[in-house]
Amino acid sequence: MSSSAPIKGRRSSEIAASIEGSVRTGKLRAGDRLPSVRDLASSLGVSPATVAAAYKRLQDQALLVGRGRQGTRVTERPPLAVPPPAAVPPGVRNLANGNPDPDLLPPLRPILDRIDASHRMYGEPVNEPLLVEVARSLFEDDGIPAEHVTIVGGALDGIERVLTAQPDLRPGDKVAMEDPCFPGVMDLIPALRLVPEPVGVDDDGPMPVDVGRALKGGARALILTPRAQSPTGAVLDERRARDLRRILRANPEVLVIEDDHAGPVSGSAAVTVVGSDLPRWAVIRATGKSLGPDLRLGLMSGDATTVARVEGRRSVGAGWVSHILQRIVLGLLTDRKTQTLLRRAADTYAARRTAMIEALAAWGIRARGRSGLNVWVPVRDEHRTVQTLFDAGFAIRSGERFRIASPSGVRISIATVLPDEAEAIASLVARSLELEGRTRPA
Repeated sequence: MSSSAPIKGRRSSEIAASIEGSVRTGKLRAGDRLPSVRDLASSLGVSPATVAAAYKRLQDQALLVGRGRQGTRVTERPPLAVPPPAAVPPGVRNLANGNPDPDLLPPLRPILDRIDASHRMYGEPVNEPLLVEVARSLFEDDGIPAEHVTIVGGALDGIERVLTAQPDLRPGDKVAMEDPCFPGVMDLIPALRLVPEPVGVDDDGPMPVDVGRALKGGARALILTPRAQSPTGAVLDERRARDLRRILRANPEVLVIEDDHAGPVSGSAAVTVVGSDLPRWAVIRATGKSLGPDLRLGLMSGDATTVARVEGRRSVGAGWVSHILQRIVLGLLTDRKTQTLLRRAADTYAARRTAMIEALAAWGIRARGRSGLNVWVPVRDEHRTVQTLFDAGFAIRSGERFRIASPSGVRISIATVLPDEAEAIASLVARSLELEGRTRPA
């Protein structure tokens, strides 16, 4: 939508401050379109160069993004404290947020009653030694080198720390990333003043031709999701991993980051592209999807230099991840009942994904979702499909938040979807396609 928020100022700094203030107060919201450079210059009585400088300043801050013919818009997740988005109203099933099923998360009270709650002081080791050993064992069981392991504050925290710890990764450098991709990563890259370079994704993960093109085009880093890829549910298989390793070995200067955000509840075995023959890499296994979003912690393995840089930079900032949180996660990861629950969660999510995909297939609609907590449905008119389902009581996510250049679609979070709901949702998607004059995606 276009914005009618007042923009003031005579200097570029004043114009930029006015726009930033409107974003902070909610007068300008995510996705709002700003006036063209010439129109705003005319209304303010300043030169187009002054407005262009203000827009450029805010683009460098990742508050605005230029979208060619679509104009200059507020980024979808500006790096500011902004008013929260409108909540899903009562009576509407929220299948848009990507949350795990609360009934498939481990109860915390038994662990809280058992953990060591003693205080830790400055100067003590920042990582719980037993948690590091458990992490090392988990990585090694999956064929991931684990000589150097540390603890970070979740998947995105780990990705940000790895990227910012690289002295040769500078503003304006390209980062190859999946397209479509998790919005948090899409928002993080420009916020770090890096440039996203889209890489196509099929059911087996990032497409080697696109990865090769991106690296040949100057991308200095590659971020990929080995399983439970959001939004498509893609899973890296051994053949695809071998193809990607071959490309990465030919480009040893590239930093590789694997975001294993769903881990044990993804419904797929871990496959990795990293190894001792790659000089710069990190694998981050987060706990939010499996143990609970508030237990935001990431187990990270990487090459010696990358891990040392992450720990060194953290030591002059946050210092460490809370030891109470580390001990809770350690208690859950070593608890037999929790491990049984995680296996049940993985099986349950797989059954719900299958039910949704089969319900859509019955209407001639091909959907994707080999792993994870989401199903991706190709549609031509994302907003029509989202609105059709919302009117019937289901909130889903429009695909525009996940895409750079890939075809349109919608994401349905299936973590809590029951079989009868899957059939109802599929019929609503089919109805939205019929409103376009067709019965299946183009």
